[in-house]
Amino acid sequence: MEIKVLGPGCPNCKILEKRVRDVVEKLNMDATITKVEDIMEIMTYNIIKTPALVINGEVVVKGRLPSETEIETFLTK
Repeated sequence: MEIKVLGPGCPNCKILEKRVRDVVEKLNMDATITKVEDIMEIMTYNIIKTPALVINGEVVVKGRLPSETEIETFLTK
């Protein structure tokens, strides 16, 4: 599974990255987690507001901070 956290480094972006890492560890998943801070790369996902979460190339959250429970739901679908 490939997971990307999109955001320039704002506090919510850092919180989202930590939540994602915590959930992946809790579920003992095999996943590659990448933090994308380059604004030009973020724009390729058609994201205007961060943070955003991309799972296997699909944007599942943008412009808000999902809970760990919500992240777990996205990862186990």
